[in-house]
Amino acid sequence: MNKKKTLLNVLLILVVVSFFVTPLGYYGKILLNRAFSFAPEIVNIESRKQLPNYDWKLKDADWNFFSFEQSKGNVIFINFWASWRLPSEAELSSIQSLFDKYGDNIDFYIITNEERAPVEAFMEKQEFTFPLTYLIIGEPAPLKIGEPPYSYLIDKDGYIVIEKDGIADWDSKSVHKTIDQLISK
Repeated sequence: MNKKKTLLNVLLILVVVSFFVTPLGYYGKILLNRAFSFAPEIVNIESRKQLPNYDWKLKDADWNFFSFEQSKGNVIFINFWASWRLPSEAELSSIQSLFDKYGDNIDFYIITNEERAPVEAFMEKQEFTFPLTYLIIGEPAPLKIGEPPYSYLIDKDGYIVIEKDGIADWDSKSVHKTIDQLISK
């Protein structure tokens, strides 16, 4: 009986250790993050804040400068992410699904402050096709740049409809319904 108990304890310890130090554990943590991510809350209309301006310089996937001003009057989705942050990786698949559904109808800014090479390798490995945007460090922004993942959904008049600190499920019925309403206005 004692040997059986010791063997079970050793197996349990191996499972716990493998969760933290092996690829199996890494993918398990991603799945857990996804399982416990929920649709973000919609900001009440009377509590929505409007962007003070659209004066913000960014870089596109080809490393060319552009102005956020180009999105004035459009529905906008913004996500700050980092390839090395597990919650960002867990969230990006739902953002890819959102882009697949609405990429022609809203402006997507999936923003990182990383260098191009690791980001491009990450994107290729994960088979993500949403557009990349690079943050220019020190450039003033019209909204809070939160610790990744941090996201916004902005209406055509520049009001923040969703502000989400942390991981969310962006491929949910409530997000789709909200975006459909914002597009139709």
